[in-house]
Amino acid sequence: MTDSSTASAAPSERTFAGPDLARPVAPGGAHRGVGVGEVRLDGGFWGALQETNARATLAHCLEWMERLGWVANFDRVAAGSTGGDRPGWQFSDSEVYKLLEALAWEHGRTGDASVDASFNALVDRVAAAQDDDGYLNTCFGHAGQPDRYTDLSSGHELYCTGHLLQAAVARVRTGGHDRLVEVARRAADHVCREFGEGGRDGICGHPEIEVGLAELGRALGEPRYTEQARRFLERRGHGTLPPVALLGPSYFQDDVPVRDAGVWRGHAVRALYLAAGAVDVAVDTGDDELLAAVERQWTRSVERRTYLTGGMGSRHQDEGFGDDWELPADRAYCETCAGVASVMVSWRLLLATGDARYADLMERTFYNVVATSPRSDGRAFFYANPLQQREPGADVRADTENPRAEGGVRAPWFDVSCCPTNVARTLASWQAYAATVSGDVVSLVQHAPAELRVALDDGGQVALRVRTAYPADGLVRVEVLDAPDRPITLRLRVPHWADGATLGAQGEPDDGGPRPVAPGWAEVRRTFTPGDVFTLDLPTEPRLTWPDPRVDALRGAVAVERGPLVLCLESVDLPDDVALEDVRIDTSVAPRAHEDGALVRVGVLAPVAAGPGRPPFSAGPPAAVPDGPAIDVPLVPYHRWAERGPSTMRVFVPVQ
Repeated sequence: MTDSSTASAAPSERTFAGPDLARPVAPGGAHRGVGVGEVRLDGGFWGALQETNARATLAHCLEWMERLGWVANFDRVAAGSTGGDRPGWQFSDSEVYKLLEALAWEHGRTGDASVDASFNALVDRVAAAQDDDGYLNTCFGHAGQPDRYTDLSSGHELYCTGHLLQAAVARVRTGGHDRLVEVARRAADHVCREFGEGGRDGICGHPEIEVGLAELGRALGEPRYTEQARRFLERRGHGTLPPVALLGPSYFQDDVPVRDAGVWRGHAVRALYLAAGAVDVAVDTGDDELLAAVERQWTRSVERRTYLTGGMGSRHQDEGFGDDWELPADRAYCETCAGVASVMVSWRLLLATGDARYADLMERTFYNVVATSPRSDGRAFFYANPLQQREPGADVRADTENPRAEGGVRAPWFDVSCCPTNVARTLASWQAYAATVSGDVVSLVQHAPAELRVALDDGGQVALRVRTAYPADGLVRVEVLDAPDRPITLRLRVPHWADGATLGAQGEPDDGGPRPVAPGWAEVRRTFTPGDVFTLDLPTEPRLTWPDPRVDALRGAVAVERGPLVLCLESVDLPDDVALEDVRIDTSVAPRAHEDGALVRVGVLAPVAAGPGRPPFSAGPPAAVPDGPAIDVPLVPYHRWAERGPSTMRVFVPVQ
């Protein structure tokens, strides 16, 4: 094995291209995402969220981890004062690493010196805890702690290392080779020695090391890391992990080899992190069979195991996928981290294939899972994201960790607080998911007001100004500020729901006005000149969305969407004498636009007195229940629910 002190410094320095081209995922295929410096958001939905993340969420996460002693765990290891009283779960190191990743992207995006100072101060404390052989963990391997790698099922050692590597990827791409990158390289070399050829024949119960190794291998030009990620992938699915009580091997995705699986199952975040790593390895090694396997799993899982919001995971018992069509609204788990992981997988598949359907799911998940988690001030979060809340949330603690993932009110922090830092790193790098480049083709993947200066693969650059109020309005106006003196292609994504969309391009030879464009990619190819404008007009009138009849829990109900936004009915928008469970939507009256939501006509069931001890069932068909007066009620974007205080809520409303 090559000595870790010399293996990677030169490749990382050689491949550092500056923060402009820095991006979370950098495969060597036909498509690349834009760098965080190639796109500047100009307000709008995502610009506002990104600024709140920078202003409030990053400091909020650090404050809580300092308060609870999660950062100080590194100090104890460095000082040799570890013992059996370590605060935090065994995977709390990973939250520090995700915050480091978020800080790296934020500094790369803005160049803010105070962000860089926070980053470096945290890195110093992490680096001081690294063992001489590269091992780095505050829960195992030191005085008063279990030995290293004695609990691969639940110890999360390699999971934590994976997040360390992803933080280093963000840093090397935004700032070059520094102390964190050196720490991560030594940790990755340790993993390769311990688990490589002739080493331990094991895997981690929580996938993450795979995607971390693969991406660090790209960043540092180290094929050894990609090969180790491949080894971990091939080892999984053979039932080698010791079981956890009441959970089978599918919980770890250790029941079926990755390339043989037909659908995602088990713990949703684990399944999706594993899939992301599989795409990375497949692309970098030219393994078309492995890539096709993940595409197959994506297709069936999205068709049968994914919620309208893009949320994944319908079972609380294992935070996991249910069976096909098992999508209950009130018991939806839809962990925020699963939403982030879903974006990770879809983005990689989009870069590998160019297929717009992956961007469609990303958009759905961005708006209705990722954006739903943080409170408007960036200091409280949803962990689980149900599509129905039967009781107003009332048990959230403001001054300590919250032990429950559910609750109906965003919580400042959780006993298991993986979601806040996952949201933070995603928002800090969000603009990198806004567009792709392939040769002389620039594709606008997500619609947001922004300015782009994008380097083309074959030389030159394209500068664009995007103006839009999306998603409140469907008009996307793109002005060319600069372009090479040759034909290039500009593409805009037409979402799958946007039947009736039109594209107009000023300066085309026929200039026949806007033309209809089908869902997928709407493109214009020609030699552009500064001042050229083209506009995409997406229909954003509210629409009814019906569940597949095989989803038993939603039969007889309907949802309302507007553009990419899933809408919901909250109890705070009902008259005081109307209960949410008594409302029935009148589908004969089309939903109408109302601010950025919708106004719908509903009927209200007349109250029926129940007898003492009478169950909610009876022999024979139920008697017809008369309706009360019809009323109009507003629906609001799901991502805003519970912002006005505790409430009951539902996305799917029974039909009248």
